[in-house]
Amino acid sequence: MILNNISIVNYKNILMANVDLSPKLNCLLGQNGMGKTNFLDAVHLLSFCRSAHTAVDSQIISHEQDFFMVEGQYVTENGDAENIYCGMKRGQKKHFKRNKKEYKRLSEHIGLIPLIMVSPRDSAIIDGGSEERRRLMDMVISQFDNAYLLALNNYNKALQQRNALLKMEEEPDPALLEVLEMQMAAEGEKVYAKRTVFVKEFVPVFQQIYSHICNESEKVDIEYVSHGQRGDLLEVIQRDRAKDRILGYSLHGIHRDDLNMSLGGYPMKKEGSQGQNKSFAIALKLAQFDFLKRTNSSTIPLLLLDDIFDKLDAARVEQIVKLVSGNSFGQIFMTDTNRDHLDKILRHSSSEYRIFEVEHGDIHLKQ
Repeated sequence: MILNNISIVNYKNILMANVDLSPKLNCLLGQNGMGKTNFLDAVHLLSFCRSAHTAVDSQIISHEQDFFMVEGQYVTENGDAENIYCGMKRGQKKHFKRNKKEYKRLSEHIGLIPLIMVSPRDSAIIDGGSEERRRLMDMVISQFDNAYLLALNNYNKALQQRNALLKMEEEPDPALLEVLEMQMAAEGEKVYAKRTVFVKEFVPVFQQIYSHICNESEKVDIEYVSHGQRGDLLEVIQRDRAKDRILGYSLHGIHRDDLNMSLGGYPMKKEGSQGQNKSFAIALKLAQFDFLKRTNSSTIPLLLLDDIFDKLDAARVEQIVKLVSGNSFGQIFMTDTNRDHLDKILRHSSSEYRIFEVEHGDIHLKQ
């Protein structure tokens, strides 16, 4: 899938932009806080129906404005046109449309335009809570497996209902608790099985990419840890129901899954330097891209690279430049404050490119 043109109105600090894009490499240059990341976030919105950085949709709307709108003109590998629209008026619900037809459920859109975004916030995958690492798995699997997303949503609904019952002052109905636990177990087994297969296939790709970035000088690993590994999931969920009741939430289930990440056999969170942590996060995202590209044969994902060279030494920058300059990727969007990094990539690449300057939300093509 290629994004040929994007129109943005009142999206954070971008009051108005209409940008024709290169099918290969699009570079956005500018100082911090000028709107480069907001532009990438608008592209992300058209793939995932939500901002990558802002949880509340109304906070996307520019200050003192009444609405926002983002519209993308895409073309598929078969040459078919796709129009994707997202808009929202302050105080009203968000509208998301494909070719002028509004979706009944936003989940129906996920996977149509696969996308991987690499950003400074990816450090949370390593040093943040387990929900960040579960999100890493969910973001990839849901883009090629709608059944996974459905099972995950169903599990989370049952989990929320069970937690609500556990918080009640009066004793909850045991029969209703059991119904919800059976739903959690049935859907959770599906999620666990798909995550298990994903991690098994994903880790070797990740290790290969990290090895390339560090010139084969370091060894990394990822281990999937789940309550699903403890036996029958229904029994695991029900095992500490009395303790769950005291605490007011569910202690066991696939909502507690995690990924143990290591460097040289030691926990990455404690062992890694800033450069190693960033290399680890970048390798994770590029491995996600490779996995999606191989799994979803209908289209090559978009790749968004937001300020990826900060805190990396020259050797690692050089290896990443070689990676992203190759022919393995489709359309790339890249931001940086440093023109030197961009020039290195352009020297390695024969692909078509466009360079845009971003200043105070204004985006214009650099001649």
